[in-house]
Amino acid sequence: MRRQFLKLSLLAALSLLGPGAQAQGKPELLLYCGITMVRPMSEIIQAFEKRENVKIALSQGGSEDLYQAAKRSGVGDLYLPGEPSYRSKHLGEGLLGDYTTVGYNQMALVVAKGNPKKVKGDPREMLRRDLVTLIGNAESGSVGQEAKSILDGLGIYPKVVKQAAFLVPDSRSLMNAMKKGEADLAMSWRATAFFPDNAALVEAIDLDPKLAKPQALLLNLLASSKHKEIARRFMHYAAGEEGQAIFRKHGFLDNKTAVAK
Repeated sequence: MRRQFLKLSLLAALSLLGPGAQAQGKPELLLYCGITMVRPMSEIIQAFEKRENVKIALSQGGSEDLYQAAKRSGVGDLYLPGEPSYRSKHLGEGLLGDYTTVGYNQMALVVAKGNPKKVKGDPREMLRRDLVTLIGNAESGSVGQEAKSILDGLGIYPKVVKQAAFLVPDSRSLMNAMKKGEADLAMSWRATAFFPDNAALVEAIDLDPKLAKPQALLLNLLASSKHKEIARRFMHYAAGEEGQAIFRKHGFLDNKTAVAK
């Protein structure tokens, strides 16, 4: 099901790059974007397209799924996963080139608005027997991968997975389940709780930064890109003042955030 959705997402993105743009003499770029960053990146794309004679399509999904789609297809210009481990994991394969930091993701606990179950800012709350919990799938996207890293650090990941009602592929699925009341508690990217259509129903409970370290959002240039010069200009724009203002508006930490090593 997950791969079928990603294939449809990629086909939809590719359909936006076609005769229309070519007829207008516009270069056509494809950006693979992790679910959590779709909103700021879509806004940045719109602003950049107005500045330059270019068309940028966006394929969205889980970070690992997106990388594999880019690798299999041999098509695309840019790749933005939800955490830096995807770059270090795949760098040796030759697809990922230059990169720039466009902001930071940070994990949090997400509960219903008003925190009716009195959840504390501790990942161990995921083990409470009186709560229905959700967690991301570590095999498909960054939200699950980062949750696994945090919970492994506490030695409780297998217990949390066993107790979870079900695993979901990405942060959007987590938020949708929470908004429908299908769970009391989820671990997700903090910014998603501040999106306008989520904020009225859910809220974030911050975790200790020593446990939930901000994760750099690395916008990667792909070796498959046929428009590397334009892609680099887009990278510069996303990392610049206008792009960073958009990221902050959507609840992300900007690329000037001081992160303890």
